[in-house]
Amino acid sequence: MAGGIGVALLYRGLAIGVMSVVAPVTAVCAVIIPLAAGVAMGERPAPIAMAGVVLAVVAIVLVSQSGAPASGRRGTTGAGIAVLSGIAIGIFLVFLERTGPSAGLWPLVTARIASVSLLALAAIPARERLVLRRAAMPLVLGGGALDMLANIFYLLAVRQGPLSIVATLASLYPASTVILARLILHERLRAVQLGGVICATVAIVLIVAA
Repeated sequence: MAGGIGVALLYRGLAIGVMSVVAPVTAVCAVIIPLAAGVAMGERPAPIAMAGVVLAVVAIVLVSQSGAPASGRRGTTGAGIAVLSGIAIGIFLVFLERTGPSAGLWPLVTARIASVSLLALAAIPARERLVLRRAAMPLVLGGGALDMLANIFYLLAVRQGPLSIVATLASLYPASTVILARLILHERLRAVQLGGVICATVAIVLIVAA
């Protein structure tokens, strides 16, 4: 359920906000949750990692500063939704780490069944279409396949390395998202938001370097 909620909020944020803001904020929040869980379970991040967490909070504040040049489709950057999405995704990453190697890839199967069922039930009262348009099928199927592949790689990696490090590395995806947003959607950032994106990137690097 956490994974389904996190992804739904992420897609909502991308739909109404600025992609190059939503992606980094989601990633930073998704990093902090597994990092805190790792500490609670006995992992001891170096001081440089804690500095990265502080910088991540600064990044969220900076990147959340909305303005006309960076407004999304509905006049918002989508930063608030991105924070909630990141928290839910972070919880999902922690839950996956707690599954044992003997479970194989079945945790991903059950997680996907739970998330699809949850979203389908939520769509009924909202009167949303449950059948996709044929033109959207290639994008949806391609995105879904890449998403599942990413989850498989994460599950395999987190069973071999520390949760705090693996989850952080998995959250480096905003780099490609920002590049695609600039190339395809021609999104532009205010100076303060660009500083926030840079801080988010540096924060992730600091945590990984610990």
